[in-house]
Amino acid sequence: MSLIRKPLNRRSILRAGAMGGAALATPTIFTSGAWSAGYLNEPTGAEVVLGFNVPQTGAYADEGADELRAYQLAVKHLNGEGDGGLLNTFSSKVLQGGVNGKKVAYVTGDTQTKSDAARASAKRMIEKDGAVMITGGSSSGVAIAVQSLCQEAGVIFMAGLTHSNDTTGKDKRKNGFRHFFNTEMSGAALAPVLKNNYGTDRKAYHLTADYTWGWSQEESIKKYTEDMGWETTAAVRTPLGAGDFSQYITPVLNSGADVLVLNHYGKDMVNSLTQAVQFGLRDKQVDGKDFVIVVPLYSRLMAQGAGENVKGIFGSTNWHWSLQDEGSKAFVKSFGQEYGFPPSQAAHTCYVQTLLYADAAQRAGTFDPCAIAAALEGFEFDGMGNGPTLYRADDHQCFKDVLVVKGKENPTSQFDLLEVVEVTPRSQVEYPAEMLGGELGTCNNGA
Repeated sequence: MSLIRKPLNRRSILRAGAMGGAALATPTIFTSGAWSAGYLNEPTGAEVVLGFNVPQTGAYADEGADELRAYQLAVKHLNGEGDGGLLNTFSSKVLQGGVNGKKVAYVTGDTQTKSDAARASAKRMIEKDGAVMITGGSSSGVAIAVQSLCQEAGVIFMAGLTHSNDTTGKDKRKNGFRHFFNTEMSGAALAPVLKNNYGTDRKAYHLTADYTWGWSQEESIKKYTEDMGWETTAAVRTPLGAGDFSQYITPVLNSGADVLVLNHYGKDMVNSLTQAVQFGLRDKQVDGKDFVIVVPLYSRLMAQGAGENVKGIFGSTNWHWSLQDEGSKAFVKSFGQEYGFPPSQAAHTCYVQTLLYADAAQRAGTFDPCAIAAALEGFEFDGMGNGPTLYRADDHQCFKDVLVVKGKENPTSQFDLLEVVEVTPRSQVEYPAEMLGGELGTCNNGA
């Protein structure tokens, strides 16, 4: 499938300004009166353009590659091609080929797993390519930065893989929506399983990716494990993309801790877990207890990268290809036929987000971002995996069942590395919207 191009109007919508991390504190100024349409990038031709902004390089590039595969498959299905995938099981039935009578086209960008690069590529897709919606990301830092830019510009942001509480907490925006779960939900789902397997008398040592997701993950796991009696002996920050984690793992050996919590993702988790096993931590005993490693956020791609090192190690995940509900089976079949292997949780959430945006636009009868936001807020749906799901209006966070998984002792294939040990019901991971702070503010349609 070719990567697609361009609406008719190449309107300049941004004044020159810093697009890096400082831009979050000092928002880029968007000009007004630069277009005559009712909302920014209103499609006037036969196509509507979506912007897929994924990490094609950097520490999360494996996730990004699978996200892009899912986006391309979603476009195919939205345009009435292929087997239809989740459109066949989705509880909403308004999509029947195209969206609002238009063919779906797309452009792509490389976030490089860097916030400034992600904002620059999103800016280009909005300004140069006329994208009416931006989606993607595998880093919460990237997602928060791009969500802020989309709010400023006046387009919808459908977050891809972003797990920090802040995305729909203190940094939530009216134009931004997240299907993926967050670290609060991971803690609520994972802690009871850790308690049942390892007891309440444990000392945990955290290694944490030094950015918004890592901080959020560490905070949530500490909150729930300390509530059940665990002691946190240390929490050490590590740079994103460090590669060699030996200098951080060595102090764990003599720390007195009997649990290592790896608040790492992507290749960082693959490298830190592999090195922790090489250092003998999985075979170590402390005060008569077998040493334990925990990976709070798992993915099939990470498990594949770490190989045998994941055996017996618990974590949480948003979705897994082994689920047997009709929606999950339909997506696994469709994705597998297209690419020859099962999809990751990153692929699943990105595919679902694309369909949810298209469905909201079809139900609203327009691509006006504020009408689409209204259609998504409070929307309840099923048939997409994870059971009945709510897009909560108060914070634009999806609530659904959460999976606790464990590395399989006896995998049957290179993809069959994780087993679902518990499906945590949605009711167990719900929390009040105000708990994570932030204000949605008002919708911006760019006009």
